[in-house]
Amino acid sequence: MNSSATAQFGGPGMGGAQAGPSGGGGAPGPAERAKFRDHIHNQDALPIGREKGDKIVASVNVVGNRTISENVILQKMQTKKGRFYSREVLLGDIHRLNEMKSFDHVTFKTEETPAGVEVTYVVHERPAITQLEFHGNNRVNDRDLKGRAGLEVKDPLSEFSIESARRRLIDYYKEEGFNQVAISSTIGFKDQPGMVIFRINEGPKERIASVNVLGNSILSEARLKKIIKSRGPFMKLGYYISNVADIAKIDRDVDILAATYHNLGYLTATVGRRISYDETGKWLSVTFVINEGKRFKINSVQIIGNQFVTEQSLRQRLELKAGDMFDGSIMKRDVGEIIYGYGELGFIYADVKPQTVMRDEENTVDLVYKINEGDRWKIGQIRVNIEGEPHLMRETVMLNMLEMREGDFIDRRLLEIGQRRLTNSQLLETNPQIADPPDIIVEPRKDAY
Repeated sequence: MNSSATAQFGGPGMGGAQAGPSGGGGAPGPAERAKFRDHIHNQDALPIGREKGDKIVASVNVVGNRTISENVILQKMQTKKGRFYSREVLLGDIHRLNEMKSFDHVTFKTEETPAGVEVTYVVHERPAITQLEFHGNNRVNDRDLKGRAGLEVKDPLSEFSIESARRRLIDYYKEEGFNQVAISSTIGFKDQPGMVIFRINEGPKERIASVNVLGNSILSEARLKKIIKSRGPFMKLGYYISNVADIAKIDRDVDILAATYHNLGYLTATVGRRISYDETGKWLSVTFVINEGKRFKINSVQIIGNQFVTEQSLRQRLELKAGDMFDGSIMKRDVGEIIYGYGELGFIYADVKPQTVMRDEENTVDLVYKINEGDRWKIGQIRVNIEGEPHLMRETVMLNMLEMREGDFIDRRLLEIGQRRLTNSQLLETNPQIADPPDIIVEPRKDAY
């Protein structure tokens, strides 16, 4: 690889999807039909192959099973009566039994007899759930709770799975506005050790009475309320519509507001929230408190990691420059421009990570673009994916419309131009309700440049 930065970008272009090994910005080609031999090897049956050994399996038995039938267990086994005995195959059977997750202990015994080797699998079944009960739920029915818990009768019974189900139920209740919910779980009741009971104290269903914003001066309260997801009543008309109090959603709104300010250059802005309840405990008011801070200016723009492309060529694509106020939206566009430029040169997996470094000077920041160019790729094969019956002539005509050729470096700009030409050619149906539009499939091959 040439360590000197010699290449330059072409003119700025519009962003687009990167071409990858599965296709240049388009969907991958049609899947190949699985071969029969691969299908057979993917089944639980014995793989096809020549058996080896000098001892015959005289019998195969299972002991210790209570609810799982011996037939179900033996179907998983590759050790069969009348086949050659193999300890490796036997250990594989133990592994397959453990993968069933129905046993907490599996072992085996063997005994040599004149007729051959007698194999016995010794299993210890996990306790199973025999019954699910929900007590105390008045606002949510058993069916919804059972679906959210993710438990079924005959599932293996374990404290971990029961605790996970309890936490899922709490999360579900809180999403529905029951923020004071309390749920406990019990395993076993009287003579039913497999019964699982969830005792629920739902508490009141909480709704948002009002949403307020304090401390904002740059952005209006109306604009900030449109950004967040939490809502109060709609003009007193929809007093019980879309205003369920989801505390997790309110906390996410705090992050949304902070990110909005950071994106505008207020990199030290902080956002908090206050919640107050009315006398009933069912209605709450949410207040977001914003400390905007000062807007930051860019002291310098630095580019590191580029080897193939010159820094001057990279800077020509950047909109943000030293002396400008920081703007996260423009920074994201600049990152896209750099990645797109690399894509025109065949670096289809180039990656750019922007970083901001606070300086000692007040309210200034250095903007650093860290570039990982990756490898440069050439076109290995170009195909046109056409829905329906294959048609060699139509595919040939479409390939002739492209400016790309096999062996050229992948150029995402030419790839997008070719895609538009195919769409506008009217040679094929482009109505998505009738058929999928034609798509260019580019298979890259790695080449030294």
